[in-house]
Amino acid sequence: MSNRRATTETQPFGVGIRAIGQYLPEKVVTNADLEEMIDTNAAWITEKIGIQKRRFASEGETTASMGAGALLDACRRADVDPDSIDLVICGTVTPDLMAPATAVAIMRRAGLSEAVAFDVNSGGCAGSVFALDVAVKYVRSGAYRRVAVVLADTVTKLLDPTDRMTAVIFGDAAACYLVEPTVPASGIRTVALRTEPGGYHSALVSRDPVVDAEGQQVHSDFGQNFIRIVGRDIRNFALENIPGFVRKLAEEENLTPADLDLIVLHQANRRIIEGIMDGLHLPHDRTVINVDRFGNTSAAGSVLALREAVDTGRIAAGDRVVLVSFGAGLSVGGALIRWSGPQEFLAAP
Repeated sequence: MSNRRATTETQPFGVGIRAIGQYLPEKVVTNADLEEMIDTNAAWITEKIGIQKRRFASEGETTASMGAGALLDACRRADVDPDSIDLVICGTVTPDLMAPATAVAIMRRAGLSEAVAFDVNSGGCAGSVFALDVAVKYVRSGAYRRVAVVLADTVTKLLDPTDRMTAVIFGDAAACYLVEPTVPASGIRTVALRTEPGGYHSALVSRDPVVDAEGQQVHSDFGQNFIRIVGRDIRNFALENIPGFVRKLAEEENLTPADLDLIVLHQANRRIIEGIMDGLHLPHDRTVINVDRFGNTSAAGSVLALREAVDTGRIAAGDRVVLVSFGAGLSVGGALIRWSGPQEFLAAP
């Protein structure tokens, strides 16, 4: 994996995450439910993958509707007018339409009229950092003061019902950062992005025709597009590369992993998360896990975990937090954050 230098904070002001919104579909699908739907075993799913249940979007829920719900939730948490948002960035691999951008649909559903909107497709799961980095750079440039970064995917609508592996892993959800300028030295300090193209075929959405047991061609909600993963490739890549990636990220701020208050990882599966923490020689309670309850929700997963850490008091102002996501590409994004307190934000209410 290439080792280019991370980007670090050099501006006279910082850029921080003011609030995190979320949207979770109401429909809960347990491992026992999956036993009734496909040829699988509930105990095996729990033991090998560490997932017990996940959320499925209903027929009426779309990527944009979930994203708008997360955006409005973030605004409520920050107590700001949604129309004060200058820019909406959506990271998704399940757009409702090929065009216009899903960010525009989110803006429309949320009732925004003054913002600019576009999508960022970084391949899915790594988007929680890739899309965030785009927002950070826009705020640092001075072009925008309040940016909503929405990570939303209806991954379950891409599932191949004949593929037992993908069917048990994924869930649907949306999350939203509100990103704003802060006082100097606060907020997102260092961002590192990496891509290993040798893993190009390890996680993808393909148009390969799928035929069921009766010989009938199967379609997803996205036509002939279905999600494909090589689980062994993802696991090996994560366990071999992510601990070292976190160490290098910490070194950019003259820290070691032991100096970090919390490490929030992509919610690929519980066993991978635990393996990464073991590779860092850190206790499992130094991270946050939600994949057991929500499944792998693509880019939203690590952001939802970050939100949970805030809500449960596991993150306080001044804490050193690392956010790392990885996925199709194979791509990795990491952000080292000095968590900002409410009084450190500079944007107008």
